[in-house]
Amino acid sequence: MALQSKFSLRLAQAEDCDALFNLIKALAEYEKLPNAVSGNVNLLRQHLFAEPQYIEAIVAESLSDIVGFALFFHNYSTFLTKPGIYLEDLFVLPDYRRQGIGKALLIKLAQIALKRDCGRLEWSVLDWNEPAQKFYRAMGASILDDWRICRVTGEKLTKLADNHLSVNS
Repeated sequence: MALQSKFSLRLAQAEDCDALFNLIKALAEYEKLPNAVSGNVNLLRQHLFAEPQYIEAIVAESLSDIVGFALFFHNYSTFLTKPGIYLEDLFVLPDYRRQGIGKALLIKLAQIALKRDCGRLEWSVLDWNEPAQKFYRAMGASILDDWRICRVTGEKLTKLADNHLSVNS
């Protein structure tokens, strides 16, 4: 049964990091990736609030509890020659869904993108997550079938970086 609540949105503050990290772990559970979270709250805090600042976050609060978040960072479109915003994660606790929190987070992020003269707002969605895809389409998003995400991590990232073939430092 969903809780009916009023909520507010605000930029994350340093004291929100524990709650935010707990939501990240809840997102990993929802995405069927419970062992994928290898970071920690201290790194999250550093990346949100130290220099250089790598990420930003908006949190959704209900009755002083953080119940959702949008974590994002800037990217760049060479074709538009404009910055963009990449939404890394959007998550709302199950008991708080269907109350407009996810919609409000996306709207707030779109407002930030326009204020910063960004050319686009983009994100990825898992192919099995039909409820999220339906929600995003309803919010006006196009899901690009012809693009695939490429990723290099861990040992393969180290191996790639160690490849000295014709790369000048």
